[in-house]
Amino acid sequence: MTTSHGLSIGALADRTGLAVSAIRYYESQGLISPWRNAGGQRRFLRADIRRLSFVMIAQQFGFSLPEVRALLDQLPGSRAPTPADWRRLSTGFRNRLDQRIEALQNLRDNLDGCIGCGCLSLPKCKLYNPDDRVRSKGRGPRYLMGDRPE
Repeated sequence: MTTSHGLSIGALADRTGLAVSAIRYYESQGLISPWRNAGGQRRFLRADIRRLSFVMIAQQFGFSLPEVRALLDQLPGSRAPTPADWRRLSTGFRNRLDQRIEALQNLRDNLDGCIGCGCLSLPKCKLYNPDDRVRSKGRGPRYLMGDRPE
């Protein structure tokens, strides 16, 4: 099969290790955009191998499909992305990974202490969060979400 004819969904599944049904799902989510040949079969760019590989990696790091789609939307849709295109995308992805790493480290380091949830259930909370003042910052475990104690 020549590149000009694109990859079949089976060939794409074979190259990525994804099930055909997963590829169809990712297509329905706007992560890849195949075209149809004269016989009505889906055809994919070879660049879709890299796109789907990126999807799988990003999901392993906890990114949602809407987040992944927003990142992939930065790539050109009308042509195969160049190395420069991927570098540009990776810069933003790297920043988001750094934020996740910081949040995970914060969780690891502070899980046994006050997390700013406003629960007031631990005796220590009267020290860390008197009068439930962290509540003014919003719902949830505020310190684990990035807020800092005053």
